Amino acid sequence: MNVTGLNSIEKRASLSLATVFGMRMIGLFMILPVFAIYGVGLEGYSPIWLGLAIGAYGFTQALLQIPMGILSDKFGRKPVIISGLIIFCLGSIIAAVADSVYMVVIGRAIQGMGAIASATLALAADLSREEQRPKVMATIGMFIGLSFAAAMVLGPLVAASYGLSGLFFLTAIFAFVGIFIVLFIVPNSINTAPKGDLVAAPKRVKQLIKDGNLFRLNLGVFILHLALTAMFVSLPIMLTKTGFAIGEHWRLYLPVLLISFALMVPFMIWAIKKQKEKLVFCGAIILLALSLLLLWLKHDSFYVIFTAVMLFFVAFNYLEATMPSTLSKIAPAGDKGSAMGVYSSSQFFGAFVGGLAGGAIQSAFGLASVFLFSALLILVWYVFALSMKEVKRSKSISFSVNFNDEQHAKLLADKLADMAGIVESTIVYSESVAYLKIDEKQIDMDKLRALLAN
Repeated sequence: MNVTGLNSIEKRASLSLATVFGMRMIGLFMILPVFAIYGVGLEGYSPIWLGLAIGAYGFTQALLQIPMGILSDKFGRKPVIISGLIIFCLGSIIAAVADSVYMVVIGRAIQGMGAIASATLALAADLSREEQRPKVMATIGMFIGLSFAAAMVLGPLVAASYGLSGLFFLTAIFAFVGIFIVLFIVPNSINTAPKGDLVAAPKRVKQLIKDGNLFRLNLGVFILHLALTAMFVSLPIMLTKTGFAIGEHWRLYLPVLLISFALMVPFMIWAIKKQKEKLVFCGAIILLALSLLLLWLKHDSFYVIFTAVMLFFVAFNYLEATMPSTLSKIAPAGDKGSAMGVYSSSQFFGAFVGGLAGGAIQSAFGLASVFLFSALLILVWYVFALSMKEVKRSKSISFSVNFNDEQHAKLLADKLADMAGIVESTIVYSESVAYLKIDEKQIDMDKLRALLAN
């Protein structure tokens, strides 16, 4: 078996699951750049209902993210993913045929009920070897980033030609294609990755919420997605007021996102190479706040809006790309799935609150006030981020272990604690698995494997 690269099953799994994930995210995000304009024609339209329509999916996603992962453990990954895509398709169709903003909100909430993220990531883990799993996850992460960029371009183009209904029907088609891919292209899993790696354990969630560093990260992703969603309650309207037709908005979003990705990568490389992750992390938060303050102060100039939005996405893309990696480093060994479940729920709940708060603030104080509100919240996040501890360099891995008995498991735990290069270890006797955090510069992998094999 090839241990230096992905084998054929891993390649097929990563590309097919990334495609399913990406198409679903495109469907969720396409509404962002257009609904503030096209939703005006719907019965019951108001800024508050506009915000609810944009962010409603986040509420149901936040509620169901962890339960859907647990259900995938009980009933299988593929049945849960397919069920989620069917629910997502149903919500899309309801939104497509809606003639009132209330029905769009219901449709968006139902879309969010198809919360397949944890089940999809768990299936990707089941279909990949431990040493190749980071590459598979990175492929899925890359497609998520690309899906946002694609949605920002497709949304204005599709809505200009076919209206909101066409946009939601396209989303439903994406869901059908996703079901086909899961049924006929995604490999069937034989192995099951260790549960602690990907799927949340309800009994651990409450304890992880109290963890100081994890709390700061969860607060951060909550505010980050709150700011993103709130931005799109006002930004499309501001752009049209500068004389930029809605059907042309993609001409702003495409170069902005391309430039922001290009600018973000050197900062990421420098931060890792120089071990300045916290410095750049805090700098990105400040850049977010400054870009939003610029939109608040000078929102009547297209060129200022372009510059501010570009700066926003330089910071946003950096934070969105690096925060999950930071989470995996600070989550206790064996609890990455639970930590990621809390993190994802915080992210989606932030999107819901952002839509609701953005609509309410716009209604009470005007378009520009949304940006000031978001900037102030981001500055609160900055204060919390300053007290985050530096993250030790480590890699999370897990091994299946054949324990002779519980005493053997305790003896192994003691030996691992004394071994050079082991940052943290958790032995779960009932699951026959060892969860480890290792320092790759110090660890002797041959010695580790020999110890775990005895």
